[in-house]
Amino acid sequence: MDATLLSLTGFAVAMYISPGSNNTMLASSGASHGLRATIPHMLGIAAGFALMLVLVDAGLGATLLATPSLLPFMRWGGAAWMLYLAWKIATAPPPGTSGPTRVLGFFGAMAFQWINPKGWLIAFAVASEFTRADLPIPQQLIQIGVVFLAVSIPCMLPWVLLGTTVRNLLRSPVRVRFFNLAMALLLAASLIPVLTAD
Repeated sequence: MDATLLSLTGFAVAMYISPGSNNTMLASSGASHGLRATIPHMLGIAAGFALMLVLVDAGLGATLLATPSLLPFMRWGGAAWMLYLAWKIATAPPPGTSGPTRVLGFFGAMAFQWINPKGWLIAFAVASEFTRADLPIPQQLIQIGVVFLAVSIPCMLPWVLLGTTVRNLLRSPVRVRFFNLAMALLLAASLIPVLTAD
């Protein structure tokens, strides 16, 4: 394995397994709906983020950087949506008390990647750090997409399993409320580095 591929793989693992909006929502979904119901959510993140990386590396990122006025709109628009999701998590009723709640499915998770500020920062970092001028762009796009797809599910699964494990401990509405509040606060806190970045 060449050094660039090894470095890209390490970066992908670190980005996927670290706390952030995707992993917080996966833990919450695991706690509310279980592993099986959360699988489409995981697959949507994996596919959506890989697609986003490939498109950013293919030139969308350069276009956005050439139009700096779009960047604050994307950053704050994505942050507002994530705060709305945090509020929905914080105010979610305990499972089984108000009928079935909706799971973020494959296409919803795919679409979410495009408004996730942390995702955009990662995509720009990959485009700037792991794209080489001396190699064909299509080859690099395939490599980046495959690496991020390969590490995605193994890195997201522990977060879902954390949620499903906690689910067994959440036998009372009070515990569920505290867990939902903790997940909502973690989701909101994940915005701090993104919104304070230069």
